Amino acid sequence: MSHLIRKAVKEDMPAVLELIKELAVFEKEPNAVDVSSKILIKEGFGENPLFTCFVAQGDNAIVGMALVYFRFSTWKGRTLHLEDLIVTESQRGTGVGGALFNEVLKFAKENNVKRAEWVVLDWNENAIKFYEKSGATLLKDWYLVQMDEKGLNNY
Repeated sequence: MSHLIRKAVKEDMPAVLELIKELAVFEKEPNAVDVSSKILIKEGFGENPLFTCFVAQGDNAIVGMALVYFRFSTWKGRTLHLEDLIVTESQRGTGVGGALFNEVLKFAKENNVKRAEWVVLDWNENAIKFYEKSGATLLKDWYLVQMDEKGLNNY
């Protein structure tokens, strides 16, 4: 099966949401997804879109996606953050993930960013090996720090 990698459109957001939910299950957080298709459409396709999404389209279905957004580094300037890259389980190992990753890095170069960055779970050995093979650097001396909505409200 051949796959077309393209920028997502509003109509793809229900399928993108299903991939996000599949990723949450894979990452052992099946109940963590609060976002909806409506929110994805509003935030990704409004007047000031917060993200760009690429999809991998198979014969009749979206089988993968990569969602990115720009950030600003005080050291480097404009950077690109890859929030999520997911390929549906039945399509893993077919090259879809690599094709999406290539599209993300192409997009980064086209937008003259100084760095592309993302996080990977320490137990996701396949992804770690893939990223190391790509030439990416894994920064093992940094912690990911977050404050969730409850924490923000309690602060």
